Amino acid sequence: MEMKEKIQEKFRTLFGQDGAIFASAGRVNLIGEHTDYNGGYVFPGAIDKGIMAEVMVNGTEKVQAYSMHHDEYCEFGLNEEDKPSQNWARYLFGVCREMIKRGGKVHGFSTVFAGDVPLGAGLSSSAALESTFAFALNNLFNNGIDKFELAKIGQATEHNYCGVKCGIMDQFASLFGKAGSLIRLNCKTLEYKYFPFNPQGYKLVLIDSCVKHELASSAYNKRRASCENAAAAIRKYHPDVEFLSDAKRQWLDEVRDEIPEEDFLRAEYVIGEVQRVLDVCDALERGDYETVGEMMYQTHFGMSKLYEVSCEELDFLNKLARKMDVTGSRVMGGGFGGCTINLVKDELYEPFIAAAKEQFAARFGHEPKVYDVVISDGARKIQ
Repeated sequence: MEMKEKIQEKFRTLFGQDGAIFASAGRVNLIGEHTDYNGGYVFPGAIDKGIMAEVMVNGTEKVQAYSMHHDEYCEFGLNEEDKPSQNWARYLFGVCREMIKRGGKVHGFSTVFAGDVPLGAGLSSSAALESTFAFALNNLFNNGIDKFELAKIGQATEHNYCGVKCGIMDQFASLFGKAGSLIRLNCKTLEYKYFPFNPQGYKLVLIDSCVKHELASSAYNKRRASCENAAAAIRKYHPDVEFLSDAKRQWLDEVRDEIPEEDFLRAEYVIGEVQRVLDVCDALERGDYETVGEMMYQTHFGMSKLYEVSCEELDFLNKLARKMDVTGSRVMGGGFGGCTINLVKDELYEPFIAAAKEQFAARFGHEPKVYDVVISDGARKIQ
């Protein structure tokens, strides 16, 4: 518990007493990529890396916050005009403001926080930060806000204070995460269900290419438009199709000549991906991790060839995984860089990681980073 002890030591130094300790988690998404804005399913889980904070109500109307990662102290009030200039502090400020807007009580508090979520690896360190403080403030001020609303507070913080128009998945996984379970979330209805994820004899490992190609945001908007265009074409014949996730594969074939080929390919990927999430859920209920792995490879193929959001580095890691009999591998997240998520048999783990580091470095001039992850609990009070 080294991180916890460092936080407590710093907290005592700065504030002279002890607060309560809260934590929340980063997340992975096993399958279900680019399905969220198409009204489909995502399949995330909280991981054993996250944010931890010591928090104490201080009897004022000021927040006193110290970020160990930035080695920086910040103090701010709780009114709209008190928005701090530091980027990291805006996440805390946004959570306070969004809670107040919903009728929650928030008064001054003192905090020290730190994290071990690798930054820039697509594991949602920002959602972990928002969820930690939403959970903590809800607890300390006895607001009685449910977890779904806490997730929306985190999402609204991104939208209104950090300039990121994200979906709800990251905050949802961070708050609802449960050790040994993944969560199937329907992004249209927000219904969710837990599925067992206890891969005995396998490891879940992320290989971070350490690259991020510039295309990401403009390409994302283009693909979103393609999906909406395909859904609109199908809707003319099937009026109940609100999102692409509502469409059957044969309905897409019916409009093939009415939409650009690019839109057809994007839609083909999404409709297939929605079904793959359901197939993976069925496989997990049988304990069939080989089928889970095969679906991960199919997702990678779709993201690379149909949705075209992979890149040379990620395709290289995916091909290497296939060549070395890794059970499952795919690009995780929006694409154009970041990580592959891999389901690897224990006996193949060491040789696969060694080959990935050596061969990737020989080809691209730098080693990838490796993160083992375990599916763990989400937001909680530690003491």
